[in-house]
Amino acid sequence: MHKQHVNIAKILPVLMAFFVMSFVDLVGIGVDRVSKDMNLSATLAQLIPSAAFLWFFLLSVPMGVMQSRLGKRFMLNVGIGVTALGLLVPYFFYTFEMVLVGFALLGIGNTIVQVSANPLMVDVVPGNRASSFLSFSQFVKAIGSMIGAPLAAVFAARFGDWKLLFLVFGIVSILSAIWLGMVNIEEVKQASVKATFGSTFKLLGTGFVFLMVMSIFLVVGVDVGFNSNSGQFLIKQFGMDPIAAESGRSVYFLGRMLGTFAGAIMLTRISSRSFFMWTSVLGIICLALILMVNSTAVAWVLVFMIGLAVANIWPLVFSIAVERYPERNNEISGLMMMAISGGAVIPLVIGWVGDITNVAIGMSILILCMIYLLAVSVYCLRTK
Repeated sequence: MHKQHVNIAKILPVLMAFFVMSFVDLVGIGVDRVSKDMNLSATLAQLIPSAAFLWFFLLSVPMGVMQSRLGKRFMLNVGIGVTALGLLVPYFFYTFEMVLVGFALLGIGNTIVQVSANPLMVDVVPGNRASSFLSFSQFVKAIGSMIGAPLAAVFAARFGDWKLLFLVFGIVSILSAIWLGMVNIEEVKQASVKATFGSTFKLLGTGFVFLMVMSIFLVVGVDVGFNSNSGQFLIKQFGMDPIAAESGRSVYFLGRMLGTFAGAIMLTRISSRSFFMWTSVLGIICLALILMVNSTAVAWVLVFMIGLAVANIWPLVFSIAVERYPERNNEISGLMMMAISGGAVIPLVIGWVGDITNVAIGMSILILCMIYLLAVSVYCLRTK
């Protein structure tokens, strides 16, 4: 599509979809609040992020195939609608089983939204502005991630019901779907041969691609694992008040948000492979330190720094992989989306290890994940 000007009327509803995309990060708040309300073990509580992120493994490639037939806007609205349903179910039917159903629907909806929103954004902006708008869309997503914990605290304090957060975000999702449905968007149709299930999974047999897909699996595991366990960790390790500990997520997401901006600037001067290595080193150091320090003030700084370290690894891994195999970008994209299912596995492992030992040892799983990422970054640097 040859667009020369920015059409705000078409861009804004698509940007709103990225705000809705952030609602999957409610898994962290869900772990803390539902655990407290229902007296769950750490292992049971970590079924909440697992219920949400499992669907990236099962549905990413099928949703991409459906999108090529039904259209990006249609699939995006389907994803937003499923997200809304997933938010409303645990609000109206608050049992552990229905919480899991709600977060499963939230994960299904988020999978569809992630598959559809980025390519639709490319369709509605001028070609020379695509990168800047995609970066800004991540900023919008980060805002949604940051405000979840404070809003839950406000609703709990003023109305005695933190679950109002589900209702509010569910209504926002419905309004977002209506807004997007009212806008006429001309989508770009792919003229090239589309990726198939066979060609996508066959690519996993390539050693380099497998290493990079596992990197996505583990970095998303670190992201979701820290998000969903940080509250309980700060409470048990530092004796923080539960409300203050929940705010740790906002500090973490602030670090992630600022990290993407800092990374965009630094990557104009530093190679992506070098940056991948040094940001992995930073992540290992900060995660190790937060397990050893006793100071609450230092812990807050480290939570921020962990967000800063993790912020750019996903796009770095993706760009390095596509750079190696540019003609296979569709297949690589599908595999990377599937690897987001690491957010279902790693938190569950952390919760299980935490139950049989203690929360600090459980959190050390994150360091092991980061060591793998460092090893892959060094390999990428040496095989440039």
